[in-house]
Amino acid sequence: MNHRVGAPLGDVARSLNALGACLVAPAELNRALGTTPEVWNTFGRHWDDLRPDHYAAELGTRRLRRYGHFCFRTADGVLERLPHGVFVQPEQSNHLYVDRDRLFEPLTESFAADQVLHAVMGLLGGVAQALDDPPRWHVKVTPFRVVAGADVHGDPTPEGLHRDGVTLVSSLMINRRNATGGESSVFDTAGNPVLTATLTEPGTLLVGDDRRTLHRVTPIHPDDPGLPAHRDVLVVTFAS
Repeated sequence: MNHRVGAPLGDVARSLNALGACLVAPAELNRALGTTPEVWNTFGRHWDDLRPDHYAAELGTRRLRRYGHFCFRTADGVLERLPHGVFVQPEQSNHLYVDRDRLFEPLTESFAADQVLHAVMGLLGGVAQALDDPPRWHVKVTPFRVVAGADVHGDPTPEGLHRDGVTLVSSLMINRRNATGGESSVFDTAGNPVLTATLTEPGTLLVGDDRRTLHRVTPIHPDDPGLPAHRDVLVVTFAS
C-alpha cells in the first residue's frame, strides 16, 4: 500500500498521475491558501446550518448536507454560481441512486460567497488541470455532517466502495467531535489499495482521480457513548 501523506502541492499532480490519489497536510494547504488553522473554525460554522439528507435516512444513516453547483472557467479561473437544481450522478457511479434525482437544500448565501470556499475551489481548479483541460468545469460543492450516537448509525458512504462519476474528487476535513472511525480508503479499479488515512485535523485534504479510482469511508462511532459524534467534511468535485 502506498501512503502519500503531507505531499507538497507541487507534487499533487504527479501523485495523481502516478497513484490516482494524494493526501495534503493542513500546513501545506494553509500555506497554499494563505489561511491559518483558526480559519477552519470560522469556516466550520456553516456546518451548523446544514439540513437533513432524507435519502440517507432511508438507509438508516443520519447525514446533513447542502449542495451548490458552480462553473469554473479554465482560461481565467473565474467561478460562477449556477442555478440550483437536482443532484444527479452518472449511472455507473452510485448504485444506490440509479435513475433517481435527489433534491437537497442549496448552500446558504453566506456559504456560497465565503472567500475560503472560493479559495479552495480555485486551488482545486488548478489541480484538476493536471488531469484534463476542458474550457470549463462543472464544480459540485457538498458540505456533509455525519452524526453518530448510541442509536444513530453514522456512515459517511452508505453506498460502500464507489466513484462519483467525475474527473477530480476531493474531501476536506473541517471538524470531528467525539468521533472514532471514519477511515478513508482509495482503491484502483482492480481493487488494489492506493491510500488509506483517517482525516482528523481540520484542513487535511484528500484528492483523487475519480476516473481511475474508487473510494469509501468507514462509519464513525462516539468516543464517549453518552454523547453524540459528528464528522464534518467538504466534498468538491470537478467534471468536464
